[in-house]
Amino acid sequence: MHKIFAMAVADVYPHYVAKLERKGQPVEDLDAMITWLTGFDADQIKGYLDARTSFQDFFAQASLNPRVDQIKGVICGVRVEEIEDPLMQQIRYLDKLVDERARGKALDKVLRGS
Repeated sequence: MHKIFAMAVADVYPHYVAKLERKGQPVEDLDAMITWLTGFDADQIKGYLDARTSFQDFFAQASLNPRVDQIKGVICGVRVEEIEDPLMQQIRYLDKLVDERARGKALDKVLRGS
C-alpha cells in the first residue's frame, strides 16, 4: 500500500491551495474541481477535511464523474490513463486537474466542458 493512501486529504489540500495561489488562479476553483471529480458538495468536502479523512476513505465514498476517462496526460512522470492501481489513479486525477488549472487552463476545460 502506498503511503499516500493513508494520508489525510487535509494534509495535501493546503498544497493544492498554495499551488493555485502561486500561479494566480482562484482558490475557489479547487472545491469546484473536487466536486466535479468526486460528487461531494462543499459541505461534504469540508467535513472530510475536518475529519482528516484518508485518501483511501475519501475516494471510497466518492462517486467519480463519468468523464474521468477524459483526464489524460502526465503527472509525476506517469501518464494518468496508464496508472493501474485505481486509487492511485483517482489521486492522480485530482493532481492533474489542479495542475491544469494552475497552468492557466480555463475551469470549464479542466472540468471537461461540464
